[in-house]
Amino acid sequence: MNIIFLSLSSAVANIENRGIYPDLLRAFLNNGHNIYIVCPNERKDKIWKTYLTEKAAVKTLHVLTPNYTKTNIFEKALALLSINALYWRSIKAHFSNVDFDLILYATPPITFTPIIKKLKKKNGAFAYLMLKDIFPQNAIDLGFINSNSLIAKYFRRKEERLYRVSDHIGCMSPANKAFVLENNPFLHPSKVGVCPNSIELKKRPSIERDKVRDQYSLPKDKVIAVYGGNLGKPQGIPFLLEVLNANKDEPQVFFVIAGNGTEFSKIRTFLENSSIPNVLLIPALPRNSFDELVQACDIGLVFLDKRFTIPNFPSRILNYMEFKLPILFATDKNTDVGRIAEENSFGLWSESGDLQGFNRNLLELCRDQEIRFEMGEKGYEYLKQNYLTENSYEVIMNAIKTK
Repeated sequence: MNIIFLSLSSAVANIENRGIYPDLLRAFLNNGHNIYIVCPNERKDKIWKTYLTEKAAVKTLHVLTPNYTKTNIFEKALALLSINALYWRSIKAHFSNVDFDLILYATPPITFTPIIKKLKKKNGAFAYLMLKDIFPQNAIDLGFINSNSLIAKYFRRKEERLYRVSDHIGCMSPANKAFVLENNPFLHPSKVGVCPNSIELKKRPSIERDKVRDQYSLPKDKVIAVYGGNLGKPQGIPFLLEVLNANKDEPQVFFVIAGNGTEFSKIRTFLENSSIPNVLLIPALPRNSFDELVQACDIGLVFLDKRFTIPNFPSRILNYMEFKLPILFATDKNTDVGRIAEENSFGLWSESGDLQGFNRNLLELCRDQEIRFEMGEKGYEYLKQNYLTENSYEVIMNAIKTK
């Protein structure tokens, strides 16, 4: 097949990168398909043109756009409003002779509907939505948008149109699927399935744990609990800070927080003013460095804001599972990955905000190395059975076959 992947992330430009989208696209490539990637070339990158790169059976179209990431709200809005016209013009200029069989795209954003319609009309292609984000409900949950506002209703119409134009919607978890069907009764159940986040497993050289711990001045006689990834409003940072403060005198545990986001400076200021001795905060690391850090740790941490009504699937858990770390979840009660972890014995869950429950789970993992080992092994096996790109590839192909 000829597959076109639409994205607002320049990270997918190099299909050899690690990540849920490059990994998935490589699965299609390895099965003999041709890949066409359309991604932004933001103005801040200072390459003042739209250009095409080609490697093997992968063609990547870098479309000159306004800045979308790490910019102000006005330029981000301008990018979202102009992206359809810019992408479509570039697709026509560079891929006019290609008949696409499959259109792949993910949320965010929810604004690709016009392009998808045109591609379907031109090629009769199958449109597959990988639903990674339910907007605007997530923004409503966190108080960014009033549920009765005009902007909420505007984006809700955009969301519905995207669902309607999609031939199939792949949700991240069973609870995620149930939420989509319950809140969008116009969708036929056969149109909605589960296609969770997934990664490609590769053989990696073993690390020297003590050497990595020395690199970051981490204690060798404590259990290291690591949180990696985005540090923003969705992660429920106030509860994370509450956890750190409550465990500042706990002799068994040391926390490592590695990431970037809108709340990074808030965490840094809190730690500077609180004199908590058993926490290391570092900015986001390159992927290989972060992988080495995770392998030198003992517990993976997941935090989500307790106000979420939509079930989420933090992709960071895949790294923890890959490197055989038990996972400690503190999420809203609607997100089901914590319950999935408990049911399959690779993690423990408590509701975000439940400090007593979280600390009980934390100490259980800290005190028993054998439990940590067993959970890590079971997480790795569950990853191999459910969260590999081969699984996602088969899910998408089966959806096409059953149309």
